[in-house]
Amino acid sequence: MIIFISGSINSGKSTIAKILAEKIKNSAVIEADSLREFINFMPLKEAIPLNLENTVSLIKNFNARGLNCIIPYPLSQNNHDFLINNLNDIKDVYFFALNPSKSVALSNRGNRELNEQEKERIEYHYSIGINAPDFAQIIDNSDLNPEETALAIIDLL
Repeated sequence: MIIFISGSINSGKSTIAKILAEKIKNSAVIEADSLREFINFMPLKEAIPLNLENTVSLIKNFNARGLNCIIPYPLSQNNHDFLINNLNDIKDVYFFALNPSKSVALSNRGNRELNEQEKERIEYHYSIGINAPDFAQIIDNSDLNPEETALAIIDLL
């Protein structure tokens, strides 16, 4: 099983992915954003396609060994289409999007204090619909804690 958790910055993607990995046996969390560290010299627009290619490779590697994969990453429609085309040989691929209200996403949550660049990115994500794409099951986690959000995803699987 492959679970993508999309949503804007500060929507809870990584936190929820970790909780899901604890609840779903044999699950690997693939932090696609961390793959960028290998190529941090590269502009973001160039790095994103390479990050997604590397993510697909990791998914296929883990899946071939019987592991579930949980991938927290803000997906655009183009990213989704790329993933669907490159993972078409794997069944049980699910897409969820965390969609807290923009005011919640723009607030400092947990131990995270947002900087101006992150706030601008959140505004951008909401303006282009990363928070509520047509291809994903949308979860409004404005009033849910991380555990409740993870359980909502499990209920939908």
